[in-house]
Amino acid sequence: MMLTNEGCLARRERLWATVPEIADWVLVADPRHVQYLANFWVQPLSFSAGERGLLLLERSGRATLLADNFTLRSAVHKPFIDREIITPWYDHQHSVVNRDHALSEAVGRIADELLDRPGLIEAEWLPVSAWKALEVEEESYSDTTETHESENGSGAIDLGTILRELRRQKEPDEISLMRQCMRAGDAGHARLREVLKAGVTEFDIYREVQAAALEAAGRPGLIYGDFRAATAKNPKPGGLPTNDRLQSGDLFLLDYSVVLDGYRSDFTNTLSVGPPSSQQMMLFELCEAAMKAGEATLKAGTPARDVYAAVSSVFEDAGYGPLPHHAGHGIGLAHPEPPILVPHSDDVLLEGDVLTLEPGAYVEGIGGMRIEHNYLIGEHGAERLSNHVISLT
Repeated sequence: MMLTNEGCLARRERLWATVPEIADWVLVADPRHVQYLANFWVQPLSFSAGERGLLLLERSGRATLLADNFTLRSAVHKPFIDREIITPWYDHQHSVVNRDHALSEAVGRIADELLDRPGLIEAEWLPVSAWKALEVEEESYSDTTETHESENGSGAIDLGTILRELRRQKEPDEISLMRQCMRAGDAGHARLREVLKAGVTEFDIYREVQAAALEAAGRPGLIYGDFRAATAKNPKPGGLPTNDRLQSGDLFLLDYSVVLDGYRSDFTNTLSVGPPSSQQMMLFELCEAAMKAGEATLKAGTPARDVYAAVSSVFEDAGYGPLPHHAGHGIGLAHPEPPILVPHSDDVLLEGDVLTLEPGAYVEGIGGMRIEHNYLIGEHGAERLSNHVISLT
């Protein structure tokens, strides 16, 4: 699975429909947005990890990738572009130059093309050296962070914010890629059930879950999240695993993500190490009831704060609330991203959002737990994308 040419073209069309008509070009600098619009993603498990390319889009339809020669070689897939502006960085014959300067040199090679043509730049991510290499007058592009029109009607547009807002409503190719992440995540949760027992370490479980997830994905990917035992003394741990050994009576919280081509899954279950206590079972039943209450609210047009209220009210009514963290959040090229399901959120659910619901309860003397599914928001409801088993045993 990967992004498709049709999907990238659809996202570009939505972008051009949003930016002002006066803009004849946009220069995209956030690596996630270059991936979003052109399927160019540098393999994070390569020697070019952390490097990036830039994407010049023109209203005429032409797409140009700017990068150094080794960054291009490290792309996960062939990008959907019309031309490449590639500058040499390493040729196995000479010393290397500053790699960022190589990228700026590529920008300088298109500067003449942009003269006297209004455009937008993604200022948050464009290096100053690349900015200077453009050699265009300041009036010919917008770099402000305002997203509203000014009183005289000449307000500037923040390209980065436009792209982040467009990212919420996923195209079919994005959903397909995220489904692959979900299936890999499901496999890791299934493997947890097979290896969980007293005496194993958190790191042992991490390695088993990672292997199962990558086998299901069928290709390299990134695995991160919470792989921790939640105990009566420390009911809300988080982060990557330690070498601590699990003990009977612990609760193991697996809240993790599988990342492929920058897109991700993110869902959770908590399992008991040995038979759970009656109090642990009671807390788990509250989590399940809270998730069901949240699911009933999931449809386009629902305020995010109303989803939080539905989830949190279950714990509050039982005397354990309010929910001490978000009730869920959007996912995609970032984690978290809008909509954020919190008490004072201004977000409203949109058709095409992919988001999580993750109720949790953490009580000293009992332990901590969290469960989570991922959903695709529709006009009249939601489709659950994750399919792991949620249960305490």
